[in-house]
Amino acid sequence: MRNAEATRELILTAAMDEFSAYGIAGARVDRIAKTAGFNKNLIYVYFENKETLFATVLQKYIDRAFDAIPFTPEDLPDYAARVFDFAMDNPKLMRLLMWSNLEQPISGRPERGEVHEQKMQQIRQAQDSGRTGSAFSPKFLLTSIMTLATAWTATNPFGSSGASDAEKDRAGLRRSIAETVELMVRAEAGKPRP
Repeated sequence: MRNAEATRELILTAAMDEFSAYGIAGARVDRIAKTAGFNKNLIYVYFENKETLFATVLQKYIDRAFDAIPFTPEDLPDYAARVFDFAMDNPKLMRLLMWSNLEQPISGRPERGEVHEQKMQQIRQAQDSGRTGSAFSPKFLLTSIMTLATAWTATNPFGSSGASDAEKDRAGLRRSIAETVELMVRAEAGKPRP
């Protein structure tokens, strides 16, 4: 008999593959069970339903992302570069996030909203202390950083050609993202931008 935690991990790994490829609506529990090597009923014992399984997979990988990319409001250009690296290295998670955004209402994800709010407060504190320019609101800065850092993934709505281009000069693109964010965080309200 298999260890319960090992069984759970095999199911979550198979579910990540399935959900990142098909989303919630298109995913099939029977395919997840087959890939994981278990009976479909065992998945329901562990996770109750497909939506709970999706939420568990998403939270597991988001938690890994938060651990891998600590937020650094005192160095937003470096943060943007690290988000870019993580996004490029984790295409399945980027697809999972895309499916989550398409198929789940924002109100169903309060923990993500809380984390976003905390980051904006930290940016505001950095602005108030003069470590970060005040030309842009914390919300605009954070949204711009996340958009720039993830724009070259395969989930980009403007086509996946950007993802293949990104791999050709990943270091240059990473540097450009950091430099763009640097210009944004140095800009002061009411002063002309360079």
